[in-house]
Amino acid sequence: MTTRHQPLARDAMAYVLAGGRGSRLAELTDVRAKPAVHFGGKARIIDFALSNALNSGIRRIGVATQYKAHSLIRHLQRGWNFFRTERNESFDILPASQRVSEFQWYEGTADAVFQNLDIIESYAPEYMVILAGDHIYKMDYELMLQQHVDSGADVTVGCLEVPRKEASGFGIMAVDEKDVITAFVEKPVDPPAIPGQPDTALASMGIYVFRTSVLAGHLRRDAANPGSKRDFGGDIIPYIVEHGKAVAHRFASSCVRAESETGAYWRDVGTIDAYWQANIDLTDVVPPLDIYDTSWPLWTYAEVTAPAKFVHNEDGRRGSATSSLIAGGCIVSGSSLHRSLLFSGVRTHSFSSVTESVILPNCQIGRGARLHRCVLDSGVIIPPGLIVGDHPEHDAERFHLSEGGICLITRAMIERLA
Repeated sequence: MTTRHQPLARDAMAYVLAGGRGSRLAELTDVRAKPAVHFGGKARIIDFALSNALNSGIRRIGVATQYKAHSLIRHLQRGWNFFRTERNESFDILPASQRVSEFQWYEGTADAVFQNLDIIESYAPEYMVILAGDHIYKMDYELMLQQHVDSGADVTVGCLEVPRKEASGFGIMAVDEKDVITAFVEKPVDPPAIPGQPDTALASMGIYVFRTSVLAGHLRRDAANPGSKRDFGGDIIPYIVEHGKAVAHRFASSCVRAESETGAYWRDVGTIDAYWQANIDLTDVVPPLDIYDTSWPLWTYAEVTAPAKFVHNEDGRRGSATSSLIAGGCIVSGSSLHRSLLFSGVRTHSFSSVTESVILPNCQIGRGARLHRCVLDSGVIIPPGLIVGDHPEHDAERFHLSEGGICLITRAMIERLA
């Protein structure tokens, strides 16, 4: 094994692909890209990939944006503006800006890197860590970089072990006994199993490690191919599997766990049901994801808010919360909350109740309203006396009701009630 004098992460650049809409989140992504969607009481989804990079020791980061990027860019400017060039640090926001052709936006994940290759090469990082910006997980990329160098791979692909019968929705890797990838197939009907584990398959996490020179060569080759879709999973990785050496890196070997976390936590919160569940899971006494872990902090925009406030102490009109997360700036006024998550600036008024719900910033819950199993988009004002969650058929006529029975409510939906 090679002797190293400093972490490989110091010679790496993280490049986060954050341009996707995330249409399965329905109206929640009407005004923002999926990576900009709020999560966990104060963060955004993209903060997990960025925090992993920072905590891993990576000090050069680029973020490629495209779909409805204003909310995302504003968050990055406010919360991630602490990098200093004099410390050889950099943080670049890279919107699709027709840099290659005046007719061409980002045409795929690979193209989103290729179009900014000159910026990347100006920093001269030895390694590139390509990341998806829309998953919830904690991971030490230094360990993946070490495997990449030790294996001599052209690309190392981060992967999850998933039940084979549930693997058809992923990009799946067939590997040999040394985890060298022998095939890479998107959403196969019959997913290949892991050797020795017939009921388990390896699914791509959308995380790739390259030497920068190797990546640049493949991106330029791919850009010259008129038949390419300009995609890592569809074009770049299958080509390397066939013509080079691609190695799988198992998430369990680099997943960061606090003492209370028993499993390797990774979530794609790409549907309303998955998004609601991942947020509500945080209200458990011992949640599967520990966001209080100070050894691997979740960095984000530290909004200046007053402390949360609970007022009134009368029978039937008591400001209270159980098994809930309440962000700063919230006022719980004579209302009850249970197993819910309130982002900053939420007001819940007297005689109202909120159960098993996710309330995004600056919402107001009117006097006497009752919400059960809801997701409220930012700035929603629930009128007094409105009841949601008791009658799904009626809810579906007014709001977006998910397959799992979660009710998504936006400002436009409330306005249509008037």
